[in-house]
Amino acid sequence: MSPSGIPARRSTRSRARRARRWTGPLPLASAAVALSAVCVPAAPLGAVNAPAAAPLHGTVTGEGKPLHGVHVTLFAGSRSGVKELGRATTDRTGSFTISYAKPAAGVLYVEAAATDRSRLRLRSVVGVGEGGGVPARTVGTVRINELTTVATTYALAQFSDRHGIAGPSPGLQNAAATFFSLADPVTGRPGGVVKSDSANGETLATLNTLANLVSVCAADTPRCTQLLRLATPRTGSMPADIVQAVLNLAQHPTLSPAGLQALVRTSRAFAPALTAPPEAWILALRHTEADLYSPGRIALDAKGNAWATNNWLPGTRKSSPFVTVLDPAGHPALGSPIRGGGMDGGAWGMAIDHGGSVWAPSYAGNAIVKYSAAGIPLSPATGWKNGGLVHPQGVAVDQRGNLWIANSYGLKGAAGLGSVVVYPQGTPSKAFTVTGSDFNHPFALQIDGSGRAWVTNSHIDFDQLMETRQAGSLGKVGGSVTIMGRDFKPIRSVRSSSFQGPVGIALDSRGNAWVASLFNSTVTEIRPDGNIAGVHQLPRSVFPWSVAVDGQDRVWVAGFGNASVSLLCGTNTAACPPGASTGTVLSPAQGFRNKAIQHLTAVQIDASGNAWLANNWSKIIPPTGGVGMVELVGLAAPVCTPLTPLPVRPSSTAPNACPGQPTPADPPGRQPDPNTNHYAVRRGDTLAGIGSGHGESWQELYRRNKAVLGHNPHLIQPGQTLTFH
Repeated sequence: MSPSGIPARRSTRSRARRARRWTGPLPLASAAVALSAVCVPAAPLGAVNAPAAAPLHGTVTGEGKPLHGVHVTLFAGSRSGVKELGRATTDRTGSFTISYAKPAAGVLYVEAAATDRSRLRLRSVVGVGEGGGVPARTVGTVRINELTTVATTYALAQFSDRHGIAGPSPGLQNAAATFFSLADPVTGRPGGVVKSDSANGETLATLNTLANLVSVCAADTPRCTQLLRLATPRTGSMPADIVQAVLNLAQHPTLSPAGLQALVRTSRAFAPALTAPPEAWILALRHTEADLYSPGRIALDAKGNAWATNNWLPGTRKSSPFVTVLDPAGHPALGSPIRGGGMDGGAWGMAIDHGGSVWAPSYAGNAIVKYSAAGIPLSPATGWKNGGLVHPQGVAVDQRGNLWIANSYGLKGAAGLGSVVVYPQGTPSKAFTVTGSDFNHPFALQIDGSGRAWVTNSHIDFDQLMETRQAGSLGKVGGSVTIMGRDFKPIRSVRSSSFQGPVGIALDSRGNAWVASLFNSTVTEIRPDGNIAGVHQLPRSVFPWSVAVDGQDRVWVAGFGNASVSLLCGTNTAACPPGASTGTVLSPAQGFRNKAIQHLTAVQIDASGNAWLANNWSKIIPPTGGVGMVELVGLAAPVCTPLTPLPVRPSSTAPNACPGQPTPADPPGRQPDPNTNHYAVRRGDTLAGIGSGHGESWQELYRRNKAVLGHNPHLIQPGQTLTFH
């Protein structure tokens, strides 16, 4: 539920060590390494080309002037690699035309290289194919310039290497869709999202400043060499051209802000621009829609849609009946905002099961709500209350399909210390409640690779705290983490003086748990055996609320207090700069900040490498709801969504880009049965095989289930539920 108005307070702990802050660049994302093995020019795309050639008309400009004699190449990138589709040379007006056969999947982009200026390379996305979470689109006209170069490089930062742009679906296509939020390829000007919301003003200025930096190399002056040196990561090689320099800034956003800003301080080619050096070279996009207000928790589905609970109705503190769904480009999807199913004030919880259905707690309604993958409410008008739910918070689905619910008992006056409620295989009528002295206002739940549940005990009555706003008088509130076995019984209670109101928890790929403590601004690292591995201190003003782990096991922390996102080096220190260790702060000291970011309660990483943030509050005193979700573009290492259950980076070499959701043990309807009109997909299934077992062609089956399966009938996933005639 929405947090309280919490004034800053001093808090001490004996065991926490202060997390070291990394002042150098962030490490190069391993996407470049992973893709270098597969992104071979002229590699097959694995997609059927359209029979008719499609012309692409365009112009290439630098510093606003046409560039003559520039070589322009059109590429298609996919999971298989990069393929050249055509090339041309610009005339005296900077114009060109390329005819090509358009592939069905992947992304299309153009690059322009000047023979007389070897360090100048410009680029732009021109198409998004099938296979992503957004509709396919292709432009027939493009203006390639400095701004489209920055937008392409940032949006696809996690899919770029020296061979080009490529990678697995749907993250690749979704990342390309984000390009259109940053830039309009037809005009070469800022995109609709970045210029339509005043909250994105800082990002617009940063985007323009980066474009001005690219212009430095368009002029091919000695300043270009200086720029390339400033954009060189520690222990790295100087970039060969301006695209690599921009990619370095996208992947290492703390590189040389003052020095680079000084290079373009008087430039006016792209305006408005920054008037002072930024803390970091990040691009943050706020996305809004009707009734997206005071979002509490975010979950990302297999297509990359961002689902969010909403605490309140806009401009009020009345419980919201809506759930929000945004597509990967930040546009409303699936009929969002979605009403019904018993939602009454979304809490801090949201989980996606193996069939793609979404479960969310109704805090004020003391219930659980379920939505289909297509956004249809499936629960009763008042939700499901089975198990004695009182102000439920976190929810999670295990490998067997069981739904776990943190029943916080957050009633005024602390009527109870809480429990954990389980719906076996997602069946409310079979609910049972686990109680015991281990629980004290349980808040968040995560499932580990062994099927165990990790539960944070916040020791906080959030309703009472919100109304009194007396956080400073609470002293040490304490807290703990309960580990529960596959048999649903608590097997260990993890206690530490570092726990002071522990709320969010996330697990890395090795099974280590990372716990955010709200009142002393620490992140506690717990080994899989339950022993404390480290306590990492953030600035006291952060008040960390939520944690997420990216595809390189780096740890992202949403700051409620100072409206920020902090990035810590995780246990995979190879993904961190030389000299950094586990817990080293890789972001600026106060975290990544931007005017689009408000007081946060959630952070999640998508398959494109974007970090999604929930603007829960805009003011702490008086408590005022926040507006929108924020997308940090291309900053994180991609993660398969939904979690399965530990973070896994999508692969371009494995048979499947992401592992299928684990199959629950003997759930109803799992086996093919001609007498039923529902079927849950299993590993190895094909539409043709499923259809033949039910007397239906795969084409008919696909048409009926396109809302579940998406645009590519070959990308069916284990756990998806199909409907027959």
